Amino acid sequence: MKVVSLFCGCGGLDLGLKQAGHQIIWANDFDKDAIETYRRNILEKDEHLICKSIVEIPSNEIPGCDLVVGGFPCQGFSVANPYRQEKDKRNFLYQELLRVVKNKQPKFFLGENVQGITNLGGYNSVQDKKKKLGRVFKMILNDFKNIGYKIYWDILNSADYGVPQLRKRMIMIGIRNDINLSFEFPKKTHFPKKVKNHSLQIGFTFLCSNVKYHKTVGETINDLPLEYSSIIPNHQGTKHKVKINGYLGNRHTFVDKPSPTIVGRGGGTGGPVILPHPSQKRRMTVREVARLQTFPDDFIFYGSVSSQYRQIGNAVPVELAYILGEKLKQIEKML
Repeated sequence: MKVVSLFCGCGGLDLGLKQAGHQIIWANDFDKDAIETYRRNILEKDEHLICKSIVEIPSNEIPGCDLVVGGFPCQGFSVANPYRQEKDKRNFLYQELLRVVKNKQPKFFLGENVQGITNLGGYNSVQDKKKKLGRVFKMILNDFKNIGYKIYWDILNSADYGVPQLRKRMIMIGIRNDINLSFEFPKKTHFPKKVKNHSLQIGFTFLCSNVKYHKTVGETINDLPLEYSSIIPNHQGTKHKVKINGYLGNRHTFVDKPSPTIVGRGGGTGGPVILPHPSQKRRMTVREVARLQTFPDDFIFYGSVSSQYRQIGNAVPVELAYILGEKLKQIEKML
C-alpha cells in the first residue's frame, strides 16, 4: 500500500511497514534530528520528507494514499509524565491525524499511542472503566467513527511480538466504512517464561518445546561489547555513572528478562540515564537501546547523543510495526 506518515520521528513504524512491503510516499515531523535520521535510512526522495509541524501543512499538500499512519505525540498522555493533563495542548494533536484522514479518505489508517491515553479524563461509567474507555479516548474514537471509519483498537505489549522490551501501546486501526472488511489484531508470537525448570515435568516440557519465549536483554545485546565501539555505529561508551535515584528511579534491566519500556527522555553528558546496563555500571549505549527497539545495526542515528536516545525512545519498535504491516497487507489482499 502507499503510505502517508505523520509524526514519523526517526522512522521505526515506517521502517517496519517498508519491510512488510508497503511504500512510504510522504512523511513529516518537526524534529530536525529525527528527520535527518529518517532521510538517511528510509525515504529515497527528499521532496517527500517534510520537516515542519503537521499543523502548518494543509491537506492539499499531502498526496492521496491507501494508508495514513500516525504515532501522534504522546507526552501529554503518557503515564511516564507525572504532570499529564486532560487539557495539555499536545493531547489534541490527534486532531491533525483526524484532519488528514478525513480529507484524504484512505482505505485504512493506523494510530499509535501510549496505553495511558485510554483512561485520560476519567470515566463516565463503571462500564466504561471496565472497557478502558476514558472520556478523552472515547471522544477520540467517536471523532474517527464520525468521519466514516470502523475502529478497532487494543493494547499490545511489544514483548509478545518478539521485541525484547515490555512496552505496552494502544494501537488503533481504522477501515473505511464502504470497505466490507473487519480487522483482527495479530496473535501473540512470544510468551513469558514462567517455569524456569522444564525438567520438572516431561509432559509439560514436550508441550512447551515449541513455545517462543519473550526475548531477553542478554540475548539481544550480548554480542555488543564496548571494545567494538569504534566499528559499531552509535555504540560509543559513556563516562556517565548509573544513578540509583532521580531520573532512573526504580528502572533496572536483567540479562534474563525483557527490558522495561524505553522512554524518549534525554541522555548526553548532562542528561538522565536512559537504561542501566544489566551487568556493567553504565547506561546502555545508543546501539544497545536501538537493539531493544529492534532497529537493525545498519540503521544509523544522527544528532546529539541525547537526541539519539530520544528518537529511539519515541519510536515504534520495528518488529511490531512489521507484524502490523503484514496484517494490513493480508487485509488489503482481501479487497
